[in-house]
Amino acid sequence: MDGDFFMPKYKQYDDQVSDGVNLLISILVRYPEIGRIGFDPQSNSLKLTFLLSTLPSNIEFGNVKNLLLNSLVAYTTLEDVSLSTFDVQLDTYDQVAMLSIYRDVHTISKGEITLLIALLRGKFKNHLITDFNDSLLEEDLLIQEEVIEDMLINIKKHHTENRLIGIREDGRVLVFNK
Repeated sequence: MDGDFFMPKYKQYDDQVSDGVNLLISILVRYPEIGRIGFDPQSNSLKLTFLLSTLPSNIEFGNVKNLLLNSLVAYTTLEDVSLSTFDVQLDTYDQVAMLSIYRDVHTISKGEITLLIALLRGKFKNHLITDFNDSLLEEDLLIQEEVIEDMLINIKKHHTENRLIGIREDGRVLVFNK
């Protein structure tokens, strides 16, 4: 057998891992409000985690969850996309809250992520922990947006088996293959 015969399989595997890694990196770089992002291949979903410097009450959390759901239903209706996976969970550790949003990869979009962040900024104002990077120029952010769109398209087309987690640490973005 010719050695080149097996090359496309490895390249395809590498491309799928690379697309997932690039997606997570680009989302974390573009959206400094997201503290952690995970990709679960079993459920084909993304988990976007936001850190809050205050603990919302159960009523506040319920209101935010309803606002996010209603806004997302309206957004997906306008975009003519069916909403299949959506959940919001709140975990607390000492005086920090972790608000996690679960979305399926096949229907999430860059516009939706931007909407969710705008809603969270509006609701939590100064309590949404944000890791701003002043060295990024506007053109860098636009490039990241393009990469996000491209990587979402690639991941929707090609299923990946790799569980990935992206986090922020000391001003850096790290992605791990779990």
